[in-house]
Amino acid sequence: MDIHTWTAYFLASILIAISPGSGAVLAMSHGLSYGVRRTQATIAGLQTGLLIILLVAGAGVGSLLVASELAFSVVKTLGAAYLIYIGWSQWRSPAAIMTDDLAGPVNAVNMPSSRKRCLTGLLTNVTNPKGILFMVAVLPQFISPSRPLWLQLLVIAVTTVAVDTVVMHGYAFAASRLQTLFKNARAIKLQNRLFGGLLMAVGAGLFFVKRSQAAAH
Repeated sequence: MDIHTWTAYFLASILIAISPGSGAVLAMSHGLSYGVRRTQATIAGLQTGLLIILLVAGAGVGSLLVASELAFSVVKTLGAAYLIYIGWSQWRSPAAIMTDDLAGPVNAVNMPSSRKRCLTGLLTNVTNPKGILFMVAVLPQFISPSRPLWLQLLVIAVTTVAVDTVVMHGYAFAASRLQTLFKNARAIKLQNRLFGGLLMAVGAGLFFVKRSQAAAH
């Protein structure tokens, strides 16, 4: 991959990362609830899911998902159902806080373990059919058939994950700065319902994603 192609992909990666989506909502939600340090596990999961999508698209499996109505519908339904589930769980989450000297006030009740936060991030990205559609449509534009595929995919993967990691930390940090406004149970409940509602809305929106959108890119 020459420097001009990489620069174009780098800029595209920034635009992809900063565009609002389920990953951004999740990073902000966990950043506000648990602080940036605890959200690192969530972001690690998001990047793992992103890598899986890149490999799936790069290996051509993503094209099969786009071509198969049944396979695409299964992935879309699972992704939508999962986002609605975690959104509903957050909506119903009890409101309580504890003080963390490093991260400030955080939602203490039923706070998931780092492993569960990581898994939530992974599943949020890997079951997102819009991500698969986008990668299947975009990756071929930056891959040269005259160069080794694995090396180009490696450069793309490193670039994408590096950019997305920085952006997701930015979302989490920005949200965590609002923690001082959420020092009581009523405010925590409002926060849970806000982000829970957003996640459910994003999940519901996935039901309207169609295979034909891949050809539009």
